[in-house]
Amino acid sequence: MDLSVVVPVFNERDNIAPLYAELKGVLDSLGRSWEVLFVDDGSTDSSEQVLRALKAQDERVRGLRLARNCGQTAALACGLKHARGDLIITLDGDGENDPADIPALLSTVEQGYDLVTGWRVERWKQAYFSRKLPSLAANFVISSITRLKLHDYGCTLKAYRRSLAAQLRLYGEMHRFIPFIALQVGARIAEIPVNFRERQAGHSKYGLSRVIRTLLDLITVMFLSGYSTRPIQVFGTIGVVLATLGGLWTTMLVFEKVVLGFSLAQRPALLLAVLLLVVGVQFISLGLLGEMLTRIYYESQDKPIYVVKEEF
Repeated sequence: MDLSVVVPVFNERDNIAPLYAELKGVLDSLGRSWEVLFVDDGSTDSSEQVLRALKAQDERVRGLRLARNCGQTAALACGLKHARGDLIITLDGDGENDPADIPALLSTVEQGYDLVTGWRVERWKQAYFSRKLPSLAANFVISSITRLKLHDYGCTLKAYRRSLAAQLRLYGEMHRFIPFIALQVGARIAEIPVNFRERQAGHSKYGLSRVIRTLLDLITVMFLSGYSTRPIQVFGTIGVVLATLGGLWTTMLVFEKVVLGFSLAQRPALLLAVLLLVVGVQFISLGLLGEMLTRIYYESQDKPIYVVKEEF
């Protein structure tokens, strides 16, 4: 199989058939063998029936139905795992991604890249302050923290080499951080402008709760990418700082009491100083426990702490 197109869907019954028709026209023009893999993320409308009807019409359509709604990250991970193509395209099932951009993605991948991600330049021009500005701010923050400069981390429209897709491990809302996760395994990454179209049917699944989950997942992915094999450097550093401040503060208060004769009664400063010292020790202990768990995890699975990109 030359090409797989993975499409996660959740309650998109009115968008599936038009999207398939567009995909078929574009993919047929490429002159390659292809499949379209729809991953039904526990839809409660008639999306499943629409997918079964498409499957009956075209054997190149495949469907996977998750037992329950697991979220976009899980649906994408499932699709990437079951895709058969040497190259894999992912796009949203709501019609906002344009299948006409697929040839440009493939052309860029074939220039030697492992991952090509879309940049929706024209997105939300009519809602600048309510949606576009927050999106720009979020992408700036993520780019600054991860040090991987991209304009649009949230774009599902991407092209992968199969070898890269097989290495990705996605959890939570981490589909937004696929480029950064790919970077950690040595992938070459490119970003190209792609079209953005307004949804024609159904309603958006995005909300404020997803912003919070994304922020928490950003913290997680940064920790896992930089300190999963050395947690003592995170918790130990915090612990040393807190314990040092608490120790110095406690020493100063004891000096005031013993040498200068100041009373410590009715003063919360002593309690705060001791609390800092105790919490600092606890953070150091947490870091040591994390180090032991990390070693047990890697040694029990005989899992290396490195990724070999090439042997020659």
